[in-house]
Amino acid sequence: MVSASIKAKKPRSSQLKWLNSPIIKQIKAPVLCIGGVLLMWQLSCSLSNSDFPGPIQVITQTWNPYIVNPFYDDGGTAKGLGWQILISLQRVALGYSLAAILGIAAGLALGLNSFIRRGFDPIIQVLRTVPPLAWLPISLLLFQQADAAAIFVIFITAIWPIVINTAMGIREIPQDYRNVARVLRLRKRSFLWDIVIPATAPYVFTGLRISIGLAWLAIVAAEMLKADGGIGFFIWDAYNAGGDSSTSQIILAILYVGVVGLILDRGVAWVGERVGGPQR
Repeated sequence: MVSASIKAKKPRSSQLKWLNSPIIKQIKAPVLCIGGVLLMWQLSCSLSNSDFPGPIQVITQTWNPYIVNPFYDDGGTAKGLGWQILISLQRVALGYSLAAILGIAAGLALGLNSFIRRGFDPIIQVLRTVPPLAWLPISLLLFQQADAAAIFVIFITAIWPIVINTAMGIREIPQDYRNVARVLRLRKRSFLWDIVIPATAPYVFTGLRISIGLAWLAIVAAEMLKADGGIGFFIWDAYNAGGDSSTSQIILAILYVGVVGLILDRGVAWVGERVGGPQR
């Protein structure tokens, strides 16, 4: 009888074995936590008298065309969320690229020259604390165009972490490396390419990773105030429309913003790990 009961239990244990697989262990916690949040959100909206939509209502109100057809184009700014994200990403790519190029160059200058570092450090510390939207009126006065102004806001917001982390990386170069360079009488170009850049690469990519998040935050905020198209424009336009599904459209757009921001962050981190090693 005992052996028969053991044999009867074996199939059940083998059926539940998949629960201990590596993939299930990785996704089990996120699925349960996200599912719990969605359930609480739905219940709170269902039990209250608020007009705020729950997740089921968000999906039903935005399913067509925003979810099933994110790349529809009815002309002008009447575009799907896919196109709106691409418009924002184009602006981010320009502003972020400028910030990366000039930020790394400025960080190298600050790290290698103590006089420049002492002279510009107060300016950097003041400007880096200015909120992104505070730059928008100035950028509009300078460039007279919404796209150029948004790109400038991205640039001025994203550049400071790159500058600071690059300069910090140079200051953290071990003194032994500098001593070896003096003993070998390395030229400045060789010292820069063979010692400075490899040693500071992890710091640089840490700054780049921080900056991509700030750039994405800045473009959404700038587009909400002054832009033709883009995910920030979509959110503000849905708010002004005031329709029955406006709140659901805004919630869906916020989810798009968060997912794209996560992808950008992980993408820069992935490149940094391949090029500069583990992030600081």
